[in-house]
Amino acid sequence: MVIGKPLFTVEQIQRKVQELADRITRDYEGRELVMVCILKGAFMFFSDLVRHIRVPMTVDFVSCSSYVKSDSVGEVKLHQDLREQIKDKHVILVEDIADSGLTLNYLREHFLQRGPSSLKICVLLDKRERRLVDVPIDYAGFPIPDKFVVGYGLDYSNMFRNLPYIAVFKKST
Repeated sequence: MVIGKPLFTVEQIQRKVQELADRITRDYEGRELVMVCILKGAFMFFSDLVRHIRVPMTVDFVSCSSYVKSDSVGEVKLHQDLREQIKDKHVILVEDIADSGLTLNYLREHFLQRGPSSLKICVLLDKRERRLVDVPIDYAGFPIPDKFVVGYGLDYSNMFRNLPYIAVFKKST
């Protein structure tokens, strides 16, 4: 297993997180939010993001998967659903990376059935080249090429989440 040089440094990530938080704060001034983290990958991004948002909020977590190692299996499995009621509330779904769009689309459709006032999606990384489902991304951090990345919560086989930066990952042969 080989991890390349950082694609995004700690400093670049933190600047982008602050930018996204500032936009969300402006967009939701005077309103209350329900911030929803998609576990496990988004946990670092989510915790940094919510610390910088300056509007009242509650937080909740969902857990689902569509990946096994580095390959998308094409089927989304919901392991843990929301505990918060989101009817008539402003909801932002936070994900580490928009890749195929399958997970985000599944969760978006699942949450829209519950009648939120609004539902937006915020991602740190946007890998548009791999999109199979055209899911609307309202807040996107960095566009990235079609490379497998790890660090800052993103993993390979549940490893490398603890890296403070994001790097390209390659399997050694």
